[in-house]
Amino acid sequence: MFSISSYFSVEYLLMLLPACVFCYLILPKTARRFSLLLFSWAFFWAVSGKLIVYLLVSIVLVYVFGLWLGSLLEKQKQALASCEKGKKKAIRARFQKKMLWVVVPGVLLHIGILLIVKYTPFFADNLNSLLRILHIPAAVKPLSLAAPIGISFYTLQAASYLIDVYHQKIPADRNILRIALYMSFFPQIMEGPICRYTDTASTLWEAPRIRWENFIRGSERILYGLMKKTVGADRLNLLIKNVFDGYAANGGYTAYDGFVIALAALCYTIQLYMDFSGTMDVVIGTGEIFGILMPENFKRPFFSRTISEFWTRWHITLGTWFKDYLFYPISMSKPMKRLTSRARKRFGNHYGPLFSGGIALLCVWFCNGLWHGSGWHYIVFGLYHFVLILTGSLILPLSIRLAEKLHISRDHWLYHFLQIFRTFVLVCFGELIFRAKSLGEAAGMLKKIGTAFTFASLKDGSLFTFGMNQKDYLILFVLLGLILVISLLQERGVKIREAIAGKGLVIHYLAIWALILFIIIFGAYGQGYLPVNPIYAEF
Repeated sequence: MFSISSYFSVEYLLMLLPACVFCYLILPKTARRFSLLLFSWAFFWAVSGKLIVYLLVSIVLVYVFGLWLGSLLEKQKQALASCEKGKKKAIRARFQKKMLWVVVPGVLLHIGILLIVKYTPFFADNLNSLLRILHIPAAVKPLSLAAPIGISFYTLQAASYLIDVYHQKIPADRNILRIALYMSFFPQIMEGPICRYTDTASTLWEAPRIRWENFIRGSERILYGLMKKTVGADRLNLLIKNVFDGYAANGGYTAYDGFVIALAALCYTIQLYMDFSGTMDVVIGTGEIFGILMPENFKRPFFSRTISEFWTRWHITLGTWFKDYLFYPISMSKPMKRLTSRARKRFGNHYGPLFSGGIALLCVWFCNGLWHGSGWHYIVFGLYHFVLILTGSLILPLSIRLAEKLHISRDHWLYHFLQIFRTFVLVCFGELIFRAKSLGEAAGMLKKIGTAFTFASLKDGSLFTFGMNQKDYLILFVLLGLILVISLLQERGVKIREAIAGKGLVIHYLAIWALILFIIIFGAYGQGYLPVNPIYAEF
């Protein structure tokens, strides 16, 4: 049976994608959009089989609830057009209430399906633990349901569509196939980015012709992502797996000292970036081939000077989704506005808004952690970042005054570098919590870093027995150096691909072939390597 494991698989890169491009090229415009939809469903089936029914149900629900909201908005428009001016406010309030009774169940149905499929065992286990603590002789048998790929991603897309229709940011779409293509587009269905209806729906349905320059640009982006994944993420996988799985297998009693665990956390942070941003390169590059511009999901996050800035550069579409559909609705609600007003009078313009903002931020980061997985370590991962961001806001005035008192320039390059280094270290600790198999394991590993940090593995050479030898480290350093140079240029506004293309066809195609050869020669595949499964596809 034909199956696809990731966007980096031979089945995707050399079979499904070329077949889709070929069919798209030879078909007329009216048929191209349907070919994209059929190939998207074929991709979903190749990964999740009959679990495609979840996606189809979600499409139907989005369509029905969207039309329902659209019908109410049309009735409201008619009622407003034929009523007296003094009654318009009451009419709007009446229809607002009716629409709430539509949009809330529509969103909760999608969130409910996600919770049941992904989190039932987690909730059942915790409930059973509570029952045991209370000495109640009862137990809940958890359901074991298989989760389709991308359910965490397309659920948020479905919710954003319904909420945007409710707020009249977009009209309800009466074309169920256009909604289906927006929800199902195969490059983004597994790991995002989380697109809004206004990002891709219209362009997907227009099905623009494939232009040669788009094909080349998309292929370049795919190759760049392939380099990150095969040369970087897959090379690091064996070391990370040996350290984290070895720690778990021995119940925390391991010969690995704090340095080795810290190195594994550092490597996992790099691996996660290489894997996820590399996947986004392949996804966005695939979209570019078809003339579909999807939102960027990464913007050089390791140049961030604060944790708050980091999350505006990492998994951008998830962060903006939580900001627009959770943070703002909570912080701008009437009770929060009253709280802000009272707190501002008592604590000033900086600290006053932090009360309501902190409550909204707590909700965001609790949900962010839970979104990533069903485990307390994921929730603590979210709360860890909540504490860091809130603490950063609380101490900002103090840090400014302290810098002034010590005559430290906050605009000096060294100050910026130290901020970036501090943020990177904090991110690595967070990723250790994220990668650990449990909260207890994460705590034990962090304790080892703090109490048993030695450089013995460097002295006795055991560093090269965890899955990476000297050649692997050298290749990794070269790769990281290359990506660092590219990222520095991008931070300064240099458009790398345009700059290379501007050097002429010979230089342009030599650069492409050099990238291909680099992947072929230095890619971590074959005997001795363990390719990493698509990390964010699990969420």
